[in-house]
Amino acid sequence: MTVLEIISLILTGFLAGTLGGMLGVGGSILIIPALTILLHKNQQLSQAAAMQVNVCVAAAALLRHHRAGAVFWAFWRRMLPAGFIAIVIGVMVSNTLDHLILELLFGLFLAYVIAVNIRKLVTKKADFSPDSAHPAWTTATFVGTIMGFSAGLLGIGGGIIAVPLMQRFARLPLRQCIGTSAAVMCLTSVVGAATKNRALSGLVDSDGISLQLTYDESLILAICLAPTAILGGFLGGGLTHRLPIRWIRVAFILLLSVACVRFLMSPFQ
Repeated sequence: MTVLEIISLILTGFLAGTLGGMLGVGGSILIIPALTILLHKNQQLSQAAAMQVNVCVAAAALLRHHRAGAVFWAFWRRMLPAGFIAIVIGVMVSNTLDHLILELLFGLFLAYVIAVNIRKLVTKKADFSPDSAHPAWTTATFVGTIMGFSAGLLGIGGGIIAVPLMQRFARLPLRQCIGTSAAVMCLTSVVGAATKNRALSGLVDSDGISLQLTYDESLILAICLAPTAILGGFLGGGLTHRLPIRWIRVAFILLLSVACVRFLMSPFQ
């Protein structure tokens, strides 16, 4: 690994951690495009490395969210069982797909994220309050299942899916959605990362070459990304409760738009 690549990983970790901690989306949403586009890493490998870093970002951000009282622990407890099961199933499905299909799916997912963030820029909805201190199991299970499966399939933290779902169906305030999402990711991401990395030895790249030796590379990438991702996640988690995020959201949209085009075009190149 060259010095330039190491510097790129350090900067990527900090940016991904800061935005991920602030918006409650984990770090993968930026790490995967950076690894595949800038460093030309295999999609499966990129997801495996990013899922390890998700644990660090979520844990660092959770410290700030918990101190701010922004974690709805009753909802967290009811999301976890479905989240654990669904993330393993998502990883298993991901392992059966060709890397071009995964890139196309990730590109479509980024398009969804961009649309969600554009909508949030142009609309301002009233914040919600929890319906009760003990949310329905059905609501928590539904959100946990969708969050876990999408996290396992795409290698993401799952917060970008869970946050709007919690707002819509559990009627939680935005900051509480972000904090609760981070708390769930702290545990589900561990299971997802372990499942994904253990499966690498049975996967092949686009040339039919086994990814058996890429577990070590996944770990090295995660080690390079993690320190600044932890710092970024801690800072981003604090910014959630201090700063308006409108202009950061604009930069986020522009950055994701470039990555989205790249992923959507990859199957046709």
